[in-house]
Amino acid sequence: MKVLIVRFSSIGDIVLTTPIIRCLKKQINDIEIHFLTKENFKSVLDCNPYIDVLHTIKSDISEVIPALKKENFDYIIDLHRNVRTLKLKRKLGAKSYSYNKLNWEKFLITTFKINKLPAQHIVNRYFETIKKLGLINDNNGLDYFINTKDEINLTDTLPSDFLNGYNALVVGGSYFTKQIPTNKLNEICLQSKLPLVLLGGKEDFNIAESVFNTHKLKTINLCGKLNLNQSASIINQSVKVITSDTGLMHIAAAYKKDIISVWGNTIPEFGMGPYLAGEQSQIVEVKNLSCRPCSKLGYKKCPKGHFKCMNEINFSNINL
Repeated sequence: MKVLIVRFSSIGDIVLTTPIIRCLKKQINDIEIHFLTKENFKSVLDCNPYIDVLHTIKSDISEVIPALKKENFDYIIDLHRNVRTLKLKRKLGAKSYSYNKLNWEKFLITTFKINKLPAQHIVNRYFETIKKLGLINDNNGLDYFINTKDEINLTDTLPSDFLNGYNALVVGGSYFTKQIPTNKLNEICLQSKLPLVLLGGKEDFNIAESVFNTHKLKTINLCGKLNLNQSASIINQSVKVITSDTGLMHIAAAYKKDIISVWGNTIPEFGMGPYLAGEQSQIVEVKNLSCRPCSKLGYKKCPKGHFKCMNEINFSNINL
């Protein structure tokens, strides 16, 4: 059997497909697994031992259609489901299974606060998508594999007083309304029993640096200094991970870390909370806020101007 799995973006969404990849490989004899994603997310799956061939696109699926046609796939597992994947499926002509993104249900809850979402994690919904293949969720959680060259030697990277244990604090987020505000980052630093490694991209450096300047003895700013897999290595070696709804949250879940997940405009009920993370994991959110959730993704600024979903979060009862 030859199968093509499709998920173009983003980091967390791709990591959430890994139980499907693993179970396909382990439960179906003589299967060849291909995966199609965007070029800039290649490193998320590059070292996954269950994928036989990784295909990427830079901007358009026309880049890979000729090569994919030659593969003569038996099945396409469409875990992205948009106009591009519809075009892809038509061009390839193989039998396909397509994930239901629940866009109508998400519209109802973000617009009218009517909750018709199933009480089911997205990983389990992925398995529902391909139930006709007879696949069974092994409940071993998510996978994340990195090359040995990306493994961080803590002795060479962190101050000596971090080597007895540290927490990882994820500063960034794909949208402003998903990000932990600076004042709350400072609260976390004050409450954390362990020193904190600040993680994020280059775009998060200035915010992280302001936090570092306020807590110089307790933090180190690595935002923009590591690639994604090096950040994953830091997370894997941490005691606990404090993060908003980000790709690094799902990577932390793959490593079975205890996660303090901080939720702003999005909600775990979308089905994308930390999947089978450490037993001491906690979800932190402002419940019963009339404007939340305001989007299934996020915004560049709070539509209401007050950002209560983050600013009213109370960390005093959270074990940091």
